[in-house]
Amino acid sequence: MVAGIGALTAATVLGEASSHEATGLLILDVVVALVGCALLPVLLRWPVAGALALDVLSAVSPAATPAATFGTLYVAQRRSFPVAAAVGATGVVTHLIRGLWRPIPSLPFGWYAVLVIAAEAALVGWGQLTRARQALLASLRERASRAEAEQASRVAEARTAERARIAREMHDVLAHRLSLLATYAGALEYRPDAPAEQLARAAGVVRAGVHQALDELREVISVLRDDDLANGTHPQPTDLADLAALVAETRDAGTDVDLVLRICQPSGLPGGLGRTAYRVVQEGLTNARKHAPGRPVRVLLDGRPGGQLLIELTNPVGPAVPAGPPVVGSGTGLIGLTERVRLNGGELDHAVGADGEFRLRARLPWSAEPAEPAEPAQPAEPAEPAEPAQPAEPA
Repeated sequence: MVAGIGALTAATVLGEASSHEATGLLILDVVVALVGCALLPVLLRWPVAGALALDVLSAVSPAATPAATFGTLYVAQRRSFPVAAAVGATGVVTHLIRGLWRPIPSLPFGWYAVLVIAAEAALVGWGQLTRARQALLASLRERASRAEAEQASRVAEARTAERARIAREMHDVLAHRLSLLATYAGALEYRPDAPAEQLARAAGVVRAGVHQALDELREVISVLRDDDLANGTHPQPTDLADLAALVAETRDAGTDVDLVLRICQPSGLPGGLGRTAYRVVQEGLTNARKHAPGRPVRVLLDGRPGGQLLIELTNPVGPAVPAGPPVVGSGTGLIGLTERVRLNGGELDHAVGADGEFRLRARLPWSAEPAEPAEPAQPAEPAEPAEPAQPAEPA
């Protein structure tokens, strides 16, 4: 760009030298041309100051016109419109001054003024359009960069949420099952003198429990990969028939459970509410078996549509009779359960009361809308209540 302006300046000086009017001012034109070229670095560093200095030189000699023209365009591309318009107006005034004392013989002053004004206005307009285009491109690039960063952040958050969901589901499903296995394994360890038939039965229970835990783990992974299973099965518990099977299973492991249902339509729990209720009871029974083995547990479910579903588990604190080695847990079951309940719009609290009983209480909103049509079909699974026949195993 600097080389092009220098070439235009040299051509302007040569053109003025060839005219008879400019022969006496040739030295002035050469000096102005050299000073104008020397001011180009100043223009690039300080656009406004450099452009104004070049405009002043253009009032003395046409040799400064190429550099002054570039100065106006450069300022218009990098400064706001008022500043660019002021520089353009200065260029118009200085060129008109030069046109008065060094007129062009073949061009009337009026037309000369029109051409100068049009040229300066075109330079300002062109520069402002270029500046607006550059600003638009910069804005688009920034938005694209910000969108990519936000997308990466959303992906990271989704991964973190999915990992937490997987951990919560695995804890809910496997903690209960593994605590049962630990109870039976503890009985094998503490009663090595038991009859061979009982030992074989207990070992069979442990083996079956391990297989069931693996099946449940596969089901959880399947649900997490695809919430809408194509085969139409529902691996996650959703109704009170599953809850009855859970209680029967806990009784078989040696825990006395008193289940009290005060629900007006037991088969009408919505899927999400039924799953959350199941998980609350499951976690409460698991904790009771871990921290108060041998103690009775009372499970209460009370509520109706349009109100709240109350789930309350109470058990005395401390073991009654040590039945085996303590079952060690992760210590995060109630934390994950609290999060699950809150995600469903409910609240959960747990504490040891003045009567010495540990109480786990959850309140969940129960919508007054009719139960989902798919839910009533699930009573076909009540075959699971047949599991109470397992009490023969502890014998």
